[in-house]
Amino acid sequence: MSDFDQMGIVVDWVDACRKGDLSTLLDLYADDGQLECTCNGTHRYRGRGELETYWRSQLNTFSSAGFGLEEITPVPYGVDLEYSVAGSLRIHASFRFSPEGKIYSTLCEPARQNSPDGCAC
Repeated sequence: MSDFDQMGIVVDWVDACRKGDLSTLLDLYADDGQLECTCNGTHRYRGRGELETYWRSQLNTFSSAGFGLEEITPVPYGVDLEYSVAGSLRIHASFRFSPEGKIYSTLCEPARQNSPDGCAC
């Protein structure tokens, strides 16, 4: 069992995304942290420089389209998160952590999308 709050780190990640706070977001990752995104093809980013390039464009999208927390769940080896962009596009992200309490890896992929028939608008 880890001696740091994995759920708290992911909540901090969500807050940084909502605020568009690139510096805080990057500080949550280990120096050799990595991200794999399969939302539009498979793309891998490793280390602060590559993560900064990826997150700079993503945070711009989040700030203009909106970012919502849908579900956050502890899992045996980390935390799973589901969030939405623009109120409809749902993304699933799995976080794994270094022993020092930093995000070591993030895997994001499209989540099951809500059916338009279930829209309450």
